[in-house]
Amino acid sequence: MRIAVTYENGNVFQHFGRTEQFKVYEVEDNKVVSSEIMGSNGSGHSALAGLLANNDIDVLICGGIGGGAQSALLSAGITVCAGTQGNTDEVVEAYLKGELTDAGVTCDHHHEDGHDCHCGEHEEHDCHCGDEEEGHECHCGGGCGGHPRFTVEGINAGRTCKVHYKGTFNDGTQFDSSYDRGEPLEFVCGAGMMILGFDAAVANMKVGEVVQIHLNPEEAYGMPDPAAVITIPIASLPGSENLSLGDRVYLSNSLGQQFPVKVIAKVEDKITFDANHEMAGKELNFQIELIEVQ
Repeated sequence: MRIAVTYENGNVFQHFGRTEQFKVYEVEDNKVVSSEIMGSNGSGHSALAGLLANNDIDVLICGGIGGGAQSALLSAGITVCAGTQGNTDEVVEAYLKGELTDAGVTCDHHHEDGHDCHCGEHEEHDCHCGDEEEGHECHCGGGCGGHPRFTVEGINAGRTCKVHYKGTFNDGTQFDSSYDRGEPLEFVCGAGMMILGFDAAVANMKVGEVVQIHLNPEEAYGMPDPAAVITIPIASLPGSENLSLGDRVYLSNSLGQQFPVKVIAKVEDKITFDANHEMAGKELNFQIELIEVQ
């Protein structure tokens, strides 16, 4: 597995579209065996997805990232872990241990005073604003591995697995498919990179096996949390006056960690965001085919 981290002076660079360097880590048996600095070659925004894909990157760890760039990366089969900060070596070690927490989880949500959050820079800087596509994120457990390492047991726990999958709702509507993208998904089974029910199913599969699973919300993205609905004075959030209902943007908490939200209300001098995952509360169905285990 190859992990790329937006890089500047030893730390995670916070603006994906403007990064000049990546630190690339070669990982074997869930341990870093080598690393190198790779230039962005002047690429920006979604063009960086092609650069990373051409260099066989499996996972991107970054700070802020726009919706368009994120979609391009996910379409290229690259797992995205956004909203991180700090020393890049330490961040990668935390990711491999399943200790890198999704930025949204760490927010205390005390935003009524307008002091804990701020809206990310606008799309011309490719930071946090911009529409996000609804597909290509069903498989990720919170984006950064929100569960402890190896939370499931089975013959594949702790091993790197490649799978093809198709995800559908109970009415048969497809919301994601690796088959359509033409590339299998690669992840470390049980490391918190996937939602719990998906991880648990793959943990006991054999190569070549195909299974059909049904996941209740508790095994997927949980139930919507009312505390994740955040109302903020527009005056305290520069840029929010330009947002509309349904827009998907990133906010930052008082620690500088980004988390995705959706605009669900905007009245007079206040704007309300929903930080719940768009799949929260939903039952999901997956067809999973195990391609390879390393």
